[in-house]
Amino acid sequence: MRAVDIITKKRDGGELSAAEIDFFIQGFTRGEIPDYQAAAWLMTIYFQGMSEQEAIHLTMAMARSGEMLDLSDIAPFVVDKHSSGGVGDKTTLVVGPLVASLGIPVGKISGRGLGFSGGTLDKLESIPGYRAELTLEEFKRQLRQVGLVVAGQTADFTPADGKLYALRDVTGTVQSLPLIAASIMSKKIATGSNGIVLDVKVGHGAFMQTEEEAVALAELMVKIGRGVGRRVRAAISDMNQPLGRAVGNALELKEAIETLHGGGPEDFLEHCLIIAGQMLLLAGRAADETEARALLTASLGEGRAWAKFRQWIRAQGGDVACVDQPERLPRARLVETLPAPRSGYVASIDAMRVGLTAARLGGGRAKKGDSLDHAVGVVLHVKVGDEVAEGQPLCTVHANSAERLAEARQQLLAAFTFSDEPVPAPPLIHRLIE
Repeated sequence: MRAVDIITKKRDGGELSAAEIDFFIQGFTRGEIPDYQAAAWLMTIYFQGMSEQEAIHLTMAMARSGEMLDLSDIAPFVVDKHSSGGVGDKTTLVVGPLVASLGIPVGKISGRGLGFSGGTLDKLESIPGYRAELTLEEFKRQLRQVGLVVAGQTADFTPADGKLYALRDVTGTVQSLPLIAASIMSKKIATGSNGIVLDVKVGHGAFMQTEEEAVALAELMVKIGRGVGRRVRAAISDMNQPLGRAVGNALELKEAIETLHGGGPEDFLEHCLIIAGQMLLLAGRAADETEARALLTASLGEGRAWAKFRQWIRAQGGDVACVDQPERLPRARLVETLPAPRSGYVASIDAMRVGLTAARLGGGRAKKGDSLDHAVGVVLHVKVGDEVAEGQPLCTVHANSAERLAEARQQLLAAFTFSDEPVPAPPLIHRLIE
């Protein structure tokens, strides 16, 4: 078998076999197939696409390029969730302990943020001492003992994905549905979860800009998961405005803590209940959505989800005193509230602009490896559809630089548009794909 023949076959619209795809992926991972041939192959996929079966083969080849966890000795059913990235999306911080508090183990490999999209690990690392880098043995031990673990990806998992993504990023092949789907699902399959809930964002603050694109990606990932024996559900959720009110690492962590105590923004709480409910349904813990919601709200109300959160944070080395007293988390020196420039109704809030503003304040990365300021960010006081009066608080900026604060002030005021007529709030969930 030769790499050039596989490239030519896909270039001409042929369907690659499992053996051909595995040969290419393992050869590239070992360094036997050079970058220039892999780049050419990625471009053929970008233009020719892949069949559902090819996407399944690609996913499994990438998963097999590294360690594949078997969690059957820990629990008969382990669940995971994945978000395609959004602004203000701190869902894992609430959903993980909620589901685990009901006896369903949650094992999750998470990432760090890049660009306008925040990363779960960045939020967790606002807690002094939190260890995101765990060995495979530590991952499994904590899952067994606590029922919840959220760690960073190591070189042991899907090394092919890391190498391929680096090439996709510089060859203009990132926006390919089979490549995106295989990248996401290979990591989920390699970490051994039996059930996976996919939270696919759509809108101005998401990588998928249209509902059609988001549905296509979600449906392909569901098919891949089921094709390899996993239970998978997907939610198409709105990202035309930030989720919740806080955008920024420590600020979002504080909002998640508030939510676990029974407070928090209504839209964020509702989103968490829907995603967690889908995880309960996959695990067979609830017969329907009504029962799932009742179980989840009881866990919140009785404090079991909060207790599980504290147990999880302690197990990964985090200073529990900082979550018990969130005022001890990182705080910005400069805090300024921006007033509404006019009266009317909030017609839109540009989620991407808000996310980029938080990143430029120091809360995000322009490139991998950039350091973060966990204290900075933005807290919204209004959402789309709210009626406001001129001078009413619109949002609050948390900054550690006067220069960056001035830039944020200008960017955030441009993120809001207003209407003289009432505006309906956007849907929280566009579709559920079962």
